[in-house]
Amino acid sequence: MSSSPVSTPVPAQSYGRPPLRTVQVLGGAGAGSSAHVRSLATGLAARGVGVTVCASPEAEGEYDFTGAGAQFTPDAGSALRAVCAHADVVHAHGVRAGMRAALALRGRRVPLVVTWHGGGPAAEGPLGRLGRLLERHVARAAAVVLGASSDQVALARARGARDARLAPVAAPSGPAGPVDPGKVRAELGAVERPLIVAVGSLVPHRGYSVLLDAARAWRVLEPAPLVVIAGEGPQRPELTRRIEAEGLPVRLLGRRRDAAQLLAAADLAVLASRWEARSLLAQEALRIGVPLVATAVGGMPELVGEAGVLVPYGDAGALASAVAQLLADPDRRAALALAGHAQAATWPSEDDTVAQVLSVYDELTERRR
Repeated sequence: MSSSPVSTPVPAQSYGRPPLRTVQVLGGAGAGSSAHVRSLATGLAARGVGVTVCASPEAEGEYDFTGAGAQFTPDAGSALRAVCAHADVVHAHGVRAGMRAALALRGRRVPLVVTWHGGGPAAEGPLGRLGRLLERHVARAAAVVLGASSDQVALARARGARDARLAPVAAPSGPAGPVDPGKVRAELGAVERPLIVAVGSLVPHRGYSVLLDAARAWRVLEPAPLVVIAGEGPQRPELTRRIEAEGLPVRLLGRRRDAAQLLAAADLAVLASRWEARSLLAQEALRIGVPLVATAVGGMPELVGEAGVLVPYGDAGALASAVAQLLADPDRRAALALAGHAQAATWPSEDDTVAQVLSVYDELTERRR
């Protein structure tokens, strides 16, 4: 998903103080947290803050953190320990990144901030117990936990966080430059049929098996909509087999850098996830006026309000019905587009998000002086 440049105010620092040095840690992070770090790096660097991003070389190649004004360090353990040793604040994005940062900071008095971008209900069995143990360790190691949605803040407190705060990440601003919907639809084979777009990695919690169940019902619509899924992951073989065996009107596009352009050409956006905090797909759909059908899970009701159609997770019938009704009702789709614009206007800007995060950094570093 796209992320617009943050405004660049004149850096404001207290007289005689050296620039604040921060390390942003990504570890196994998705598109949402990577885009958030790119936005933070841009805004913090513009304010005179030193930023080092510790992430995979693949993430640097896609999000160009150095182009945002940050230094880049590969996420090897020794490199992370070295950069953390000289930081004023370390900010990890995601629970796994938080664990790695906590280990790198062991024995040091550098404050750790952890943003919980994902998470959701833990799995059952040994894997679930391990996940809860990891969450507890990270929550208690952090000086401040920032939750992208209210339910994440509540979860962090339940896991023992000393200080957990709501800190919604900025909504993206839509595709950069003009989009030719006709060209996009022609390339996808959806010139004379509705186009439904889903975006996200091909993993179980995204609910794509439920989406395919719903797609069976859409085969009888005239014309039948085309569902395209932009994303890659371990479920691709399973989903491909189902699409081919059942003759479903679904295409797996793989990982795409033009997901925002795909969405801008869509008639509907669909999100079938088991859990979401502050979905990039939902934010971008509402901002550009694409009607959204999503599951009423995690932070979605708080994020979307009345500007989308929410259905229970796992209910393929409800999902299929909601989509079919919207495709048959252009007036309702137009009303949702307007409601989406209005809802998006209530979200924080990238500049607001950077200012909030910087205020947390300032608070933590003041405690150490």
